[in-house]
Amino acid sequence: MLSEKSRPVIEATLPIIGERISHITPKFYSRMFAARPELLDGLFSRANQNNGTQQQALAGSIAAFATHLVNNPGTLPEAVLARIAHKHTSLGIAPEQYQIVYEHLFAAIVDDLGEAVTPAVAEAWTEVYWLMADALIKIEKGLYAQQANDKIWTDWTLVSKTIAGVGSITFRFAPADETAVTVAKPGQFVSVRVPLLDGIRQCRQYTLSDAVTSTTERVITTKFDEGGEVSPFMHQNLNVGDTVELSNPYGDLTIDTSGAPIVLATAGIGCTPSASALANLAAVGSDRQVLVLHAEATEDAWALKEQMRESIAALPNADLKLWLEDITAKADDTEATEGYMSLAGLDLPADARLYLCGPLAFMRAVRSQAIDAGIPATHIHYEVFGPDLWLAA
Repeated sequence: MLSEKSRPVIEATLPIIGERISHITPKFYSRMFAARPELLDGLFSRANQNNGTQQQALAGSIAAFATHLVNNPGTLPEAVLARIAHKHTSLGIAPEQYQIVYEHLFAAIVDDLGEAVTPAVAEAWTEVYWLMADALIKIEKGLYAQQANDKIWTDWTLVSKTIAGVGSITFRFAPADETAVTVAKPGQFVSVRVPLLDGIRQCRQYTLSDAVTSTTERVITTKFDEGGEVSPFMHQNLNVGDTVELSNPYGDLTIDTSGAPIVLATAGIGCTPSASALANLAAVGSDRQVLVLHAEATEDAWALKEQMRESIAALPNADLKLWLEDITAKADDTEATEGYMSLAGLDLPADARLYLCGPLAFMRAVRSQAIDAGIPATHIHYEVFGPDLWLAA
């Protein structure tokens, strides 16, 4: 809970901090990496630093947390914290690293705002920071304790590498040692850590894309990202028999195999959590009502097309609706609508749970349509690949 002493200070300074935070966070990262360059080796993503998304995500999370404390005294934004904590634990963030962030973040704030950072302002924002940090540390401790082992990274061997649509590849890994394996949940992700050609290790989170109940394999499907570093390395340099490091499974967007009807709305490579959920539903013989909505540029770019269709065919109450931007090259037996996904005219169950995954603009548009169609905002869940820019916005 934010103290009564700090609350008016935060309320008064939140507008200027909120306005300047997007300028402060680049200074913070520059300072921190200059002092601690080792943090770029296997922890922070250079690609996300270069394109600015990590800075935007940090700025958004700080502003969202402080705003919640002002508007909702006595509570914490649990959903925001859980999403951050799952990403942190998949990278092995440790409690002592929060002090490093604090030191360089507040130096960046002072550098940017100068004399406006009075002792009272510094004290109040320090309280906000440690409220957030302590809450995350507590959640992360619990997440680590839920795993079947106490290791951040374990070795996995690539056993197959197959094309999964234009520009996408499915990688199947088997454990490389006897470390106990955590059973994942549909919708969860693992971090992959690989050594790049310059010797620096880089990480990326990938959603598990097939049935997840096995402890003998991990399956991910990745799309080649020209602006990234991990997917190009995996697509071009990782071969069957090679070993990479995987984290334990994390992610707060999990899809159960029973309960209310679900609507899975995805676009592009965002189909991976949907594919995993469908595979698990099929594996347990679920009779749950499932509506699968997918949007793609072209049919041949649809990663996991055959896997998803097989799962849908095995489910007695599952239906598929497909949208293609370019419908001219679709197969004769493929039913699709030309253009972008639209919920207009669809029969959406009133009590449905909607799961979104895809580009941010796509998810925002579909979420708005779903709310207009009567699905409560509390029943709509989303997954973002990489830094959460929805929160930042």
